[in-house]
Amino acid sequence: MALYGAPIWAESLTAKNAALLRRPQRVLAVRAIRGYRTISFEAASLLAGSPPWDLEARVLAAVYDWRKDALSRDFRPAPREIEAKRAEFRQDLMVGWRNRLAHPSAGHRTIEAVRPVLPQWIDRRHGTLTFRQTQVLTGHGCFGRYLCRIGRESSSGCQHCSASVEDTALHTLQECPAWDGERRVLGANIGPDLSLPAVVQAMVGGQPEWDAVASFCEAVMSAKEAAERERERAAALLSRRNNRSRRRRNTDLRPP
Repeated sequence: MALYGAPIWAESLTAKNAALLRRPQRVLAVRAIRGYRTISFEAASLLAGSPPWDLEARVLAAVYDWRKDALSRDFRPAPREIEAKRAEFRQDLMVGWRNRLAHPSAGHRTIEAVRPVLPQWIDRRHGTLTFRQTQVLTGHGCFGRYLCRIGRESSSGCQHCSASVEDTALHTLQECPAWDGERRVLGANIGPDLSLPAVVQAMVGGQPEWDAVASFCEAVMSAKEAAERERERAAALLSRRNNRSRRRRNTDLRPP
């Protein structure tokens, strides 16, 4: 529905109108990748394989104009010719999208990992992102840095190792000793390089590699989420005890 009548209005799009298009597209992309609402438009649409709608509108307009010109010359293109021309214009879309992603406003880590393999990511025929894979790819999830940022934790430090380091997706994927066992299994399936670009490149390589990354994310993030819930329960219990203690003190201080 968003692109209805695109050949009519595509060339008249202003920056303001393009921004309005990005709002619903971001909502849909975040849902498609099962991510948090804090994920940027650029990162969410990239992971969802959904080019910006203003670029999609220009492809539709270009195909329409080409067909209109052909008909004006009494030439009726066959369906395969239309598809070939659409593919040609779509290549221009991919170039434009890649150029935009070279200077993102947010989601830099995710975009830097996926942009080098953008065609393979978009054209792959395997793999659907899970909630926990998206957390690792975006850093928006059960990580100290993110939880502290949104007010769920008082500190961004890692709760799973003794090192005084910030808990990030990178720390979880490459460094935290709490996940050495899961990391060895992942490395045996996709190779020793567990930097995010290398992991993404392995994911687009085939279903076994995709599944290996999914299994790592499921095991590790499930454990991190369980630990977070336990910390929340402990904090809530302590808060209730403190409240009861304050109430008792207040009662004792009442005049006879």
